[in-house]
Amino acid sequence: MARPQESFGKKEKEKKRLKKREEKMKKKEERKSNPKSGDLEDMLVYVDENGQLTDTPPDPNKKKEKVDAESIVIGVPKKEYIEEDPFHKGKVEFFNDSKGFGFINDLDSQEKYFVHISELVDEVKEGDNVIFEIERGMKGMNAVRVKKG
Repeated sequence: MARPQESFGKKEKEKKRLKKREEKMKKKEERKSNPKSGDLEDMLVYVDENGQLTDTPPDPNKKKEKVDAESIVIGVPKKEYIEEDPFHKGKVEFFNDSKGFGFINDLDSQEKYFVHISELVDEVKEGDNVIFEIERGMKGMNAVRVKKG
């Protein structure tokens, strides 16, 4: 029977594996010979007056003034609702009747919105001023309920 061939790479991998195992055993023996105290005092961490973590207890003389517990707000602050006009004014930049879609340029924000022929209330053509609302579509914001204006 033929002996399996040992390449240089295989030998090197085996050497690394044995070396790693040996180092692991040394660390294990070292831990057994020098056990740590395991006291709670060794594991405690304190926060100093600047908010930094330290192993020494904070000095009570350096403590800042007390915080009024009543002034702490827990939760999310209520969002103020701003009444916004849902209608936007724009100009039809491009419209293809045969394909049934186009683009409207918002006059306030200069954003371009896609519009489909099914969302038209009035018939429009390129250059018409229109009033429309926007809704989120599959690929972004779309102009809906488009009227001449």
